[in-house]
Amino acid sequence: MKKKTLLNLFFVVVSAYCFSQTSFNSKGFNVTKADLELNTFYKDSTAQALVIYEAGESYIDKKSFNVKTKIKRKIKILSKEGFKYATISIYLYNNKDKKETVSKISATSYSIENGNIITSKIEKNRVYEKKHNDKYTIVKFALPQVKEGAIITYSYELNSPFIYKYKSWKFQSDIPKLYSEYKTSIPAIYEYNIKLVGNLKLDTNESNLKKECIDGPFGSSAGCTLTTYIMKDIPPFIEEDFMTAKDNYLARIDYELKAIKHFDGTVNNITKTWKTVDKELKIDNDLGGQLNKGSLVKNLIPLSIKEISNQLIKAKSIYNFVQNNYTWNSNFNIFHEISIKELIKSKTGNVSEINLLLFNLLKKNNINVKPVLLSTRKNGFPTKIYPVISDFNYLIVQTEIEGVKYLLDATDPYLAFGQIPYRCLNGEGRLLDFKNGSEWIPIKASKASIVSLRANLNLKGFSITGDVKSKTTGYESLKLRKEYFSNNVTYLKYANDKYPNLNFTNYNVNVKDKTNTDFNENYKITFEPDQVGDKIYIDPFLIKFFTENPFKLQERTYPIDFGYPRLLSYNLQLKIDERYKIEQLPENIAIQLPNNTGRLRLNIIKKENTVFISFKIELKKSIYTVSNYPYLKEFFSKTISAQNDSMIVVAKK
Repeated sequence: MKKKTLLNLFFVVVSAYCFSQTSFNSKGFNVTKADLELNTFYKDSTAQALVIYEAGESYIDKKSFNVKTKIKRKIKILSKEGFKYATISIYLYNNKDKKETVSKISATSYSIENGNIITSKIEKNRVYEKKHNDKYTIVKFALPQVKEGAIITYSYELNSPFIYKYKSWKFQSDIPKLYSEYKTSIPAIYEYNIKLVGNLKLDTNESNLKKECIDGPFGSSAGCTLTTYIMKDIPPFIEEDFMTAKDNYLARIDYELKAIKHFDGTVNNITKTWKTVDKELKIDNDLGGQLNKGSLVKNLIPLSIKEISNQLIKAKSIYNFVQNNYTWNSNFNIFHEISIKELIKSKTGNVSEINLLLFNLLKKNNINVKPVLLSTRKNGFPTKIYPVISDFNYLIVQTEIEGVKYLLDATDPYLAFGQIPYRCLNGEGRLLDFKNGSEWIPIKASKASIVSLRANLNLKGFSITGDVKSKTTGYESLKLRKEYFSNNVTYLKYANDKYPNLNFTNYNVNVKDKTNTDFNENYKITFEPDQVGDKIYIDPFLIKFFTENPFKLQERTYPIDFGYPRLLSYNLQLKIDERYKIEQLPENIAIQLPNNTGRLRLNIIKKENTVFISFKIELKKSIYTVSNYPYLKEFFSKTISAQNDSMIVVAKK
């Protein structure tokens, strides 16, 4: 009975503690004493700052028909590292004719000194404006008297003449939030495509109709849809390895103006269909107009290439010609900045110019080819529910030869025919076919990339020597080829620097073509294992595929995107000097990801005084869903453990 009473008391204390730790005032903008006294956030002890409350409200002004937005935010500064969140930057969009403006900026910092609440308000002369780029101006200010435990509040109003850019709202940021609310009022004369991005769910999504909220000419009026979106207890968005652009997953609401229904009954469709966009791109001088420049390229390639009868060999030769004679200037754009005629002369151009030249050369030589628009991994996913040309920043080409389709990009001299850069592996692209209509096609690696190492070693005396053979394919070999063919002396030095305990000799690469997807190496190594007394400790993993677990989050809210499937294998044959006996071997490991989408295997066999080790890491998919994260985290934890903790122990007989 006594134990039960103590247990109940324990739960009361814990409950009271948890309640006190979450009693920030997340219901409003007012700063309470509890907001100031609480200096930890129990859900995330590492948080540098915490958004306790934020609210936004957007509506269409009755007189100017501009988009007006009121924003207010309350933030707790939890550490010195969180001081940066007391500097506020407001980005204002502008073009040649119009610009966004900000007004009614108000900001206050709160802190406690000797039990008293001290406030400091920002002065107008502490707010300044600077040009960010051709499209944006930044209005910036820093809250005064900020220290650990302080609360900052700020509010302002935005005025935007860009009705098509109705204010989006980001529920998620890189610090946690307790409460985020966004209210909108959209007149019936405006129809928007509304997109909720990210994997987090709304706690509130309510809409109702308000009649006659905006006036038109001759006594006409229109109603408005009033919507309230609320999200609570929002985890921070923390970037981790193997992801595409942050904006693909950050929880937010975006708007794209679809149509304007004028008071006189006419409708202006802003968002177009792909059928309409195809027609516009076909006659666009910057894109469609560049697809029929055969007369400019007819004498560009050597006669020896023109006379090749095999279409695939000819296509590869044309591709290599462009790769080796024209240089990408690192600019991303689906439209040309210089003409193909100027590119031929300067031999340097952006991604569109280089690949449109390739397009015209293939087409002129009767090879089936079509342009493909895509968005790179860092640029984010293109919108698929309706055409948004500004979402695309890259152009490649697709050719079809004897029923096989190849995606081509001539911007990189190390790419193999049919291989596109890693930066392009980002979901789907839009294949432009002006005759039959454009369509979405997958942009992905055609096959898995492989790293295979085989080591044949001998322990003699206190030294280990032997041969290592390595075969690398696909995207894994692309990295090595770039390093090796750019400077093979530096490449060998890099290997020696990375593995200082190993002595590399007789190094040889038997692949001379820098675009060959197979990169084969062989070399001899010598090293001395660790000795303790009469025992020798041998680390069987000379080269490790991963040195640390790339997955460290408690919870990941976005997919794991490796870009391409991969198979990593390591095989070791180690002969032990007959003067020694084997005392300890690593344990076997076998792990499989759900639905057989990957596996990890470490297999050790001992035959007399020879040890055989087979180690394989196989990831069969390019992309894994969020539900697979804990399995992948454990998978890589075991991988690191297998590589770092495996040890062969031998002792003198």
